[in-house]
Amino acid sequence: MQTLLNNRYQVIRTLGSGGFGETFLATDSYMPSKRLCVVKQLKPIQNNHQIYQLVQDRFQREAAILETLGGHCDQIPALYAYFCADGQFYLVQEWIEGNTLTKEFQKQGLFTETVVREILINILPVLDYIHSEHIVHRDIKPDNIILRHHDGKPVLIDFGAVRESMGTVMNSQGNPTSSIVIGTPGFMSSEQAAGRPIYSSDLYSLGLTAIFLLTGKRPQKLETDSQTGEVLWRHYIGNLDPTIARVIDKAIAYHPRDRYPTAKAMLAALQSPINSSFTTPAPSLITNFISTLQESTISYPVNSPVNSPVNTQKTILMGSLIAGGLVGVSVIISQLITQSFKSTTKTEVSISTTRTMTTPSVQDSPVTLPILQPPLNITPTNPELISPILPSETNTNVDNYAWLSQRPVTDVDLFGKNGYQLDIMRNTIFAIYGRRFEDPSLQDYFNKQSWYIPQYTPEEFPMKLLSKLEMDNIAYIDQYQNRYQLRHFPNKF
Repeated sequence: MQTLLNNRYQVIRTLGSGGFGETFLATDSYMPSKRLCVVKQLKPIQNNHQIYQLVQDRFQREAAILETLGGHCDQIPALYAYFCADGQFYLVQEWIEGNTLTKEFQKQGLFTETVVREILINILPVLDYIHSEHIVHRDIKPDNIILRHHDGKPVLIDFGAVRESMGTVMNSQGNPTSSIVIGTPGFMSSEQAAGRPIYSSDLYSLGLTAIFLLTGKRPQKLETDSQTGEVLWRHYIGNLDPTIARVIDKAIAYHPRDRYPTAKAMLAALQSPINSSFTTPAPSLITNFISTLQESTISYPVNSPVNSPVNTQKTILMGSLIAGGLVGVSVIISQLITQSFKSTTKTEVSISTTRTMTTPSVQDSPVTLPILQPPLNITPTNPELISPILPSETNTNVDNYAWLSQRPVTDVDLFGKNGYQLDIMRNTIFAIYGRRFEDPSLQDYFNKQSWYIPQYTPEEFPMKLLSKLEMDNIAYIDQYQNRYQLRHFPNKF
């Protein structure tokens, strides 16, 4: 095969090939920079003119879509050229330097919840844009999303959506005829497999892509409910934020009417807990206390016998508290109200080797056992209501959190901290690598740190700088903050 296409594009190497064509990495010899580009070649199909015509139509459609969309969205490759040479069709598009989600998965393994959330938040506006242009992508999957190296943003590729999956359908005369299945089996919704894709079909495929990144399971390996047809996947993940789980569940609902109608709606649902975390009414002290008794669990190390004397004492104490009923609750609450919450923040916490929620030690004061929430402030004017203590924005007396890059964070590390401290703690991981922050107060805090050297805007920050341990710690702190509604700055990673 010739190495110079159309007397312009110098082929460097083959990127991929299939029954319908080949893809090459090439340089543009007409440009002074010799810029890299991707050249797709459509192969003629000699034995079936009907199929070749369908593939050619899809090939031309991809060129038209890239011409329309690529110039208006930097997360869609730009179209450079479309031409016919020696009876073959070629499409030339922008080269995206980065790895597909599939390759990233092969390199690093399972993605953290935080990274998956970031990918969804950054790809949904792209889907919203292409849907606004009345285009359904039809082939959303890990192979068709590239994480761009220079900014970490996901780029959506392959708008041709032509695969070698052949099916048989009936024409208007009732006779069988060959047909191309547009999309990838497993990632396709039922209506798309039937040849009637809609906008939510792309959201369905995106939801299954997120599941693959979180579980490592491709759709064909996932079980489905025999009664409803819903995909069963949650049992493959341990501690998943319920918000993102609900969003994914709705995106992959079997029937389109049960899914998000638009990408914008899915994005809003993904971000809604962040937006509403400051407006949720504080529960009454009695409701909060009873809820704490119901939800509290004592975490033991794996090698610690559950029936040890200390654990037995804790079990008896918990049982007596519950059996005491409302009389016991009222006595404890009266004592709690009279206590100084400054001393509560100094309560000793029993250390556990697990990363599950722990309860305070009961050796010194059994009254403090049920206080599972982070430090609270009872206002003198209305002692029935409680709310998190938020320090002033000028408070800079926060610990050095460099250890977050060295070991996993646990609830013991987070217990007793308010929203301001937790925000600083979580964002320190980003600040270590020189990220800037949109919130002026947050930026001002890090500007005062002698070790901080700002280098990247929030949009340019390369997430690949963070280790898996650091990403896991960010996700863990974020889940803790969501659980107890402890936020001070807007939750923007």
